[in-house]
Amino acid sequence: MRVVDINEFYSPTGGGVRTYLERKMAIMAEMGHELIVIAPGKEDGVEERVGGGRICWVKSLPMVVDKNYRLFWAEAPIHRLLDSLKPDIVETSSPWRPGWILANWQGDAPKVFFAHNDNVAAYPLRWFERLASPKKIEEAFGWYTRRMDGFLQHYDAFVTNGPALFKRYAKRGLKVHASMALGIERGFFSPTLRDEKLRSALLEQLDLPPHGHLLLGLGRHHPEKRWPMVFDAVETAGHDLPVGMILIGQGVDRRRLERRIAGSPHIKMFHPVYDRPRLARIMASCDALIHGSDAEPFGLVGLEAVASGLPLVVPDEGGLFEISDPLYAETYRARDAHSAAEAILRLFGRDQRILKAAANHAAGQVRTDRDHVVDLLAYYESLIREKAGDVPLLGRGAA
Repeated sequence: MRVVDINEFYSPTGGGVRTYLERKMAIMAEMGHELIVIAPGKEDGVEERVGGGRICWVKSLPMVVDKNYRLFWAEAPIHRLLDSLKPDIVETSSPWRPGWILANWQGDAPKVFFAHNDNVAAYPLRWFERLASPKKIEEAFGWYTRRMDGFLQHYDAFVTNGPALFKRYAKRGLKVHASMALGIERGFFSPTLRDEKLRSALLEQLDLPPHGHLLLGLGRHHPEKRWPMVFDAVETAGHDLPVGMILIGQGVDRRRLERRIAGSPHIKMFHPVYDRPRLARIMASCDALIHGSDAEPFGLVGLEAVASGLPLVVPDEGGLFEISDPLYAETYRARDAHSAAEAILRLFGRDQRILKAAANHAAGQVRTDRDHVVDLLAYYESLIREKAGDVPLLGRGAA
């Protein structure tokens, strides 16, 4: 099977999307299939990948707010590529120009919109949360849903990367055909990597005793992650418990976050750790992962934490809530620092031996990226068969 992904979120200096696509490309090649990514670049060109797959660069303009990325505009170059590549499946994940570029392509291959995020939850619902209710904000941005419905009329399937997005889009009246949960490269992460000396050293940096509790925050420094709210929760819980937090990451909010924790002895920020074995050792050596984003579309960081044997403290909305289990997780009211502090106290108030045993058991059950690709390709094969049998298109807009 040849899958072509029109993906303007792919960049040589990108993050999660690049990692996801490159792993998907490698796994598909091992299975005898091919993934070709059409991505915006500085110049036209083709980059063959060792082992299989390729990147087809299409000359495009840079994004003004983030020079790491570029944006598609012209349809013709992409349509010509699709015609020459003769794909079995074509997918895209951007609701902006690529959504319509693929909708307007006249080829025979099934068209799939694969949602990896939700712009309404990530932006307007956060920007205006102090001015109006979520319902009112959703109504005000109904044009976004109608725009998606417009191009989805021309697609064979609308797929999401997990149950959180499935529920969110379905609630708006869009017909979502499948939820294909993501997975992680599990071999890097394990509870056996726990290093008590490293844990003690981190607690010492947080001015906490060896019997203190070490929370891990991991992710971009971006407003949608709600790190200030998480800091408030940790500090509040710290009035009753020796608890601290390390935050690993980078992003546009870094200076604001540094100012927020200036003088706080029990919360410290660290730069990203790109060495995955080292990151896995740090993760396994903490006591729990804490997360603040209620707009998280899936939450791969949560799966990595569970694979490392970590319990979770997460909001009751979003992707991390969907992968949490009461056996090893505590949830709190999204966007509520006081509720998050109570969740921290509940988690560390449990019998820690039982909690750790539950988390270690869950580590061995974590879904892998190979599981995801196998399920996705099986679904794509069903779409190809349906299309070949002249079965009516699945994607007929709003339910």
